[in-house]
Amino acid sequence: MKRKSRHPNFDQTLELLRAHSFDVAPVKGNPGGMLVSKHGAAAVLVAAADGAAAFAVHPGVLFRGEVARLLDRGYQKFIRTPQFELPATAAQLHAIHLFSEELRQLTGMVSLYNESLGTTSDQYMYDRLKGREADHAAPVRPWELAGGH
Repeated sequence: MKRKSRHPNFDQTLELLRAHSFDVAPVKGNPGGMLVSKHGAAAVLVAAADGAAAFAVHPGVLFRGEVARLLDRGYQKFIRTPQFELPATAAQLHAIHLFSEELRQLTGMVSLYNESLGTTSDQYMYDRLKGREADHAAPVRPWELAGGH
């Protein structure tokens, strides 16, 4: 006998989110994508190959109908859109964290330990690491002969 999946399909997930006061609307530029928002944070969900919900755009702050990404510069987190970059406030970080946890719990997505501790960023761009990759030459491999015996 086939077991029932614990995870609802995409349409059931959207109905479940609406029942828990999430705003669900179609997204421009992402066919089949749905913008899910609550607490001033949002994410874009799409149907995965197995029929469950998956992230097309991970959670971030909702700004003018689009999801602003979270950028970590080491000393501070920033909210980034294609037009601007602003320092993130504690209220925004708390909203993203609350939204992410509630969304993952309702959709049955995996909730990782480090994500449950606080808000994780989409990009990490520390000043001390900028350009460091180009300074290092290829590692020396003494076991490889350089041109002959």
